[in-house]
Amino acid sequence: MYELMQAYGNSYYIQSPAKIGLVKTGESEVCLIDSGSDKDAGRKVRQILDANGWSLKAIYNTHSNADHIGGNRYLASQTGCSIYAPGIECDFTRHTLLEPSFLYGGYPFKDLRHKFLMAQESQALYLTEDVLPDGFEMIPLPGHFFDMTGFRTPDDVVYLADCLSSKATLDKYGISFIYDVEAYLKTLENVVSMEAKMFVPAHAEASEDVTELAKYNMDKVHEVAEKILDICRQPKCFEQVLQELFCQYGLTMDMQQYVLVGSTVRSYLSWLKDTGKISAAIDSNMLMWERI
Repeated sequence: MYELMQAYGNSYYIQSPAKIGLVKTGESEVCLIDSGSDKDAGRKVRQILDANGWSLKAIYNTHSNADHIGGNRYLASQTGCSIYAPGIECDFTRHTLLEPSFLYGGYPFKDLRHKFLMAQESQALYLTEDVLPDGFEMIPLPGHFFDMTGFRTPDDVVYLADCLSSKATLDKYGISFIYDVEAYLKTLENVVSMEAKMFVPAHAEASEDVTELAKYNMDKVHEVAEKILDICRQPKCFEQVLQELFCQYGLTMDMQQYVLVGSTVRSYLSWLKDTGKISAAIDSNMLMWERI
């Protein structure tokens, strides 16, 4: 873990729970794509930088989930590097209480205010094309989170952030985190048509071709949707839908899974309602969902 791997040319990644991109932009200058989950991840990245005599100039965050921005603060304090994040992700990176608050739907109780859901805050700037190194391209990848963005480097290496889960992960857990289901499916359709010398997803193996994996992720989205529709053949409240999904996928609920999967299920319900496949109605002061 935390081994430096070459993708192609000057484009590398650090093998870690959420892959960290590293791109040489000069003789001894590099930038990072994300920074890992916490201060310890930042330290391991710093060791790699020092071992190679590299100077870190910038961190480009793909999105604001804690496992992608957790090393920001440490690395910035050690190297003086700049930090950039796209759109709403920048606000979440500056004010990390927003993530557990968003997931829970209110002020998060103490069990949710930990490093896996709430990274240390860092002083990110808004990511725009003009702050990128020469030859870099921003690739919008919405769906998993608000304004998630990937990058194509001059080596034609594409960093895909969290838009793909590995087949093993999908087979084990069934439900991957999604904020906007419609946007996520469109992102996957775009990924299917992409070409590059190498693709580096944060949570799947680097590969020259991710077409089949993208299609598998799409299939899993539709599978979850069908399960929800089946559960809602009779009117069900959200908690009942969530409980039945956990049971069907053999998942064990804890506080973190409750908010992560729960937020995702709410997104599915919104999508299914907006596409006319499910209805929502208040019955006895309870919001009930029912297949149309």
